[in-house]
Amino acid sequence: MELISLSDGENSFLVRVLGRRSPGVPHLHDLLDAEVLVTSGFVSGRLAMALRPSDLESWARALDRLSAGQDICWRDDHSPEIRIQPYDEEHETVAVRVEDLGSSCVSVFVPLCLEEGWIDEQRRLLVHVRQERPSEVLESPWGVYEWRR
Repeated sequence: MELISLSDGENSFLVRVLGRRSPGVPHLHDLLDAEVLVTSGFVSGRLAMALRPSDLESWARALDRLSAGQDICWRDDHSPEIRIQPYDEEHETVAVRVEDLGSSCVSVFVPLCLEEGWIDEQRRLLVHVRQERPSEVLESPWGVYEWRR
């Protein structure tokens, strides 16, 4: 299932959720295995990643900032780092930059000609991921994990 899906028919940027990292293991249960997929006429790439529940929360806040016309940097505390500009002046489009500084040191910039309502679509995808993969584990301040009731 897709968490992020940005495509203009020529270029695309996707974050696809593949499933839980380790279902049934409390400290790993809510980690989601995911992948970043970038496709254009010039480059095509895939990068594995893990999403924490806090990543979904920060993505919701990032969508609010994008809606207000602000550039965002999502996952800036771990790789890959994803930057989205709702309007890149040079290309006069939405632009996405993915930087994998943690391992490959590769950076990809993709301009996308998106239609109105693209942010609302990303919000819908986020709601769907949260419904299909809800957070089911609570962590105490002492590092003890328990199942939500």
